[in-house]
Amino acid sequence: MKHIQSRDNPFFKELVKLGGSARQRGKAGQTLLDGAHLLAAYLDSGKQPQHILLNAAALHDAEIMVLLERAAGVPVTQLDDRLFAELSELKTPTGILALIDVPRTTVMQSNFALLLEGIQDPGNLGSMLRSAAAAGCDAVFLSTGCADAWSPKVLRAAMGGHFALNIHERQDLPGVASVFPGTLLATSLKAKHSLYDCDLRGNVAFLVGNEGAGLSAGLLDMATQQITIPMAGKIESLNAAAATAICLFEAVRQRAEL
Repeated sequence: MKHIQSRDNPFFKELVKLGGSARQRGKAGQTLLDGAHLLAAYLDSGKQPQHILLNAAALHDAEIMVLLERAAGVPVTQLDDRLFAELSELKTPTGILALIDVPRTTVMQSNFALLLEGIQDPGNLGSMLRSAAAAGCDAVFLSTGCADAWSPKVLRAAMGGHFALNIHERQDLPGVASVFPGTLLATSLKAKHSLYDCDLRGNVAFLVGNEGAGLSAGLLDMATQQITIPMAGKIESLNAAAATAICLFEAVRQRAEL
């Protein structure tokens, strides 16, 4: 096992860039998983990381030792605690990070999809990806205005959802919508049709827009139907991630009745 003690180490410098720069992640085609849970989910998906990074405490952690056994053959490097803390955004680091290759998805076909336009908050995007994975979506398409799907913050919020989805970034959403083989449902506060009046048992894609501005007029016009979520309380709107989860799991409920 290698041990890195200096911030001037070239490998450590590259890791710092990966953690803080979407451009660098895109250029390298790699990202960092922060924590035992994310690495376990990645291993459960049948993949192996490129490198594992530990702090001193990790060497005495039983859960991490199990992960190292599952990733036998993967290079492992111990970082001084201060260096490890620079890479981890967690207030209390779990002691393990993993360098992985970002999956390159090429299959665009989908029967149950999520089209996201301009979702800029990493926490919201991660939550949406987590809900999409839990609901059984086969693909998520992100516009160019969305947060970086493979940033550490989005990865943490999705809690492993990335590894159960085909994620397509920087997409021309009108183009994706035009070839989707099913119903396109756009969420809108001005819609007259309730989500609960829609038949969601066939091929369905939900179109969800920016947290503040909502969907663009172009995408709204492409929708088979615009829908709203009925609210009994005195509140204008739902958080975009919460609204997405409600839509997805109404589809799950209806499909379970088949």
